[in-house]
Amino acid sequence: MTPGFRLEQYTLRRPELVLLVKAVINGQEDEVLIFRGFSSSLMHPTAADPEVPVLPEAAEIETIDIMAGPYNPTAPRYLQRGLSWDGMLPLLKDMGV
Repeated sequence: MTPGFRLEQYTLRRPELVLLVKAVINGQEDEVLIFRGFSSSLMHPTAADPEVPVLPEAAEIETIDIMAGPYNPTAPRYLQRGLSWDGMLPLLKDMGV
């Protein structure tokens, strides 16, 4: 399972949460919003095909912010900020993903 898929599955099981992932993909910085099982890049075009991963296997995840939904870019409600991938792994494990 790719990290992006795991994060999408996490938000399916926790639909009240929104994840903001800062990552480097193919040498380019990106911010990806994940909510209710869907990912969307905030900085680059997102493929219309949901089978095309926004966060590919080779993505280097820098930080993950967990926010209360719905997402409001002018007033985000952060629950946790700056989690590393290793810091996110226990939360994923607790959700079975």
